[in-house]
Amino acid sequence: MSVDSVKQPPSGPRAELKRQAIVRAARELFLREGFGVGMDAIAAEADVSKVTVYNHFGSKEALFTAVITSALDEPLGHASSAALKGLSEAEDLRAALLDAARTWVHAVRTNQDVIALRNLVAAEQHRFPELGRAWHGQGPEGHHPAVAGALRALADQGRLVIPDLEAAIIQLYALLVFPHMVFSTYGTHLDDSLTDRLIVSGVDMFLGHYGPTRATGTQRAAS
Repeated sequence: MSVDSVKQPPSGPRAELKRQAIVRAARELFLREGFGVGMDAIAAEADVSKVTVYNHFGSKEALFTAVITSALDEPLGHASSAALKGLSEAEDLRAALLDAARTWVHAVRTNQDVIALRNLVAAEQHRFPELGRAWHGQGPEGHHPAVAGALRALADQGRLVIPDLEAAIIQLYALLVFPHMVFSTYGTHLDDSLTDRLIVSGVDMFLGHYGPTRATGTQRAAS
């Protein structure tokens, strides 16, 4: 099939407004009724035609992927992104990273839709394996360029030594964000005190591993 024969989704300001309305409607209905909700219902909730929904997304799986992307981007909204972008200008990197991490983790902990959507994927993926692929197919750097951009800028400045950016992003998520996402799946709440201890120790472990002093010492030992 040629590129020209592939139908492109509608574009322009009016089309974007319709797309956003469809994603909002789908998110609400997926959370309320599960993945089995019909496209007719989604179209009615968004106040558009079913044809319009398919013109924008092509399939329910593609629409669900868009819902996931939208929801996962929210914890890195304006405040979190601004804090991360400011790291490269901070005089005290540890203090700035702690502040950024606290802002980011707070957003993750309080975004109930992200938790609910993840639980929906877990509940439905045995019947709809494409849901799991949609959820896991969104890489950390693709979803949250603010994290990648912040780490890349710090590496360019020589304030961190990061030979593998993809691994570093996942490790930062693992230290700061994943504990809350994993434990919440099992109904376990991490209290504020434990959350802050995880943030402080996580930041220290990350800086201890990727800091230039540690990297230089490792290089000397290897030579």
